Amino acid sequence: MKLKNILLVVKDIEHSKKFYQDLSGLAVVTDFGGNVILTEGLVLQDKRIWETLIGKESIPGHADKELYFEENDLDAFQERLTQYPGTISYLNPLMEHSWGQRVIRILDPDGHVIEIGEALDFTVRRLYKSGMSPEQAAEKTGLPLAQVQGICGV
Repeated sequence: MKLKNILLVVKDIEHSKKFYQDLSGLAVVTDFGGNVILTEGLVLQDKRIWETLIGKESIPGHADKELYFEENDLDAFQERLTQYPGTISYLNPLMEHSWGQRVIRILDPDGHVIEIGEALDFTVRRLYKSGMSPEQAAEKTGLPLAQVQGICGV
């Protein structure tokens, strides 16, 4: 078995399509109107079509799941969010977790949680460049020392 796509049920497919294209750079692979396949395996489906398929009402965006994207230049991404012409709802503005990874959490137009975080190898390199030893970076991130040493090239 192989996971191919993640499907999100949305109230306004055009609005959601534009949101994901503008903020994440995803492109439309196929547009069937009420069902849009984007790059990276994300599918948007109109709420009415989904409800017809499953035979019951759908309540999207209950903050019990998230889409995770990686972006290493979070300062530039944060600036893109401030320049976005629509409203951005934040769960967490730019923050750093105790393990050193920087992230932003927002809601899409339907209330689905989106986390944008730097890749852990980028986090390790950032911590190392800031003066941490590989041992300290391994302790902070929880990654094995050998992996951290490989990332840092030592």
